[in-house]
Amino acid sequence: MQQLEADGLLSQQPGRGTFVAEPRAAYRLDSLRGFAEDLRAQGHLVTTQILGQAVGAPPAWAAAHLGERPPAVRLERLRLLAGRPAVHQVSWIRGSALAEADLSATSLYQALAERGVVVQRASEAVRPGALDQATAALLRQPAGTAAFLSERITYGLDDRALVADRATILGTMMEIRTERAITGLTVSWAQLA
Repeated sequence: MQQLEADGLLSQQPGRGTFVAEPRAAYRLDSLRGFAEDLRAQGHLVTTQILGQAVGAPPAWAAAHLGERPPAVRLERLRLLAGRPAVHQVSWIRGSALAEADLSATSLYQALAERGVVVQRASEAVRPGALDQATAALLRQPAGTAAFLSERITYGLDDRALVADRATILGTMMEIRTERAITGLTVSWAQLA
């Protein structure tokens, strides 16, 4: 049983029993598609809850990339994977064009494209971390639970930053996976059971 659990085929839950693990989902870090788009393309149910969406002055970390001139839209989202909270994400978007956009069912990149903004590239750093009290409450996990902390800066054709984004990805549900071949390397996220 321990080997099956280690292989990700079973999930043992103390006091509840042993269950067949949910299939793992891979999120490709080597493309410009968003988290939800990648997982939906694999057939996973991903929903987005908008926790906040308003125009404001970005904090120092975001302003360092977007520039000091407000306005920017602060977009706070909770991503659910198969109905379970998996990712808390705060994005700062240059300008105010997306202040009223419905981003619960439309990806941020799609909304930008619909307004004539072309995304050229993104730079993302992912590091290990743990959930703080506030994020733990949103993700319905104990504080201190393992997490991935992502910071992504997305750039337009003019190489100016369009979006400064920070995400906390629940480490108990996702993993980073690589596929290596002679012709290259693929890095992806995978859902844990």
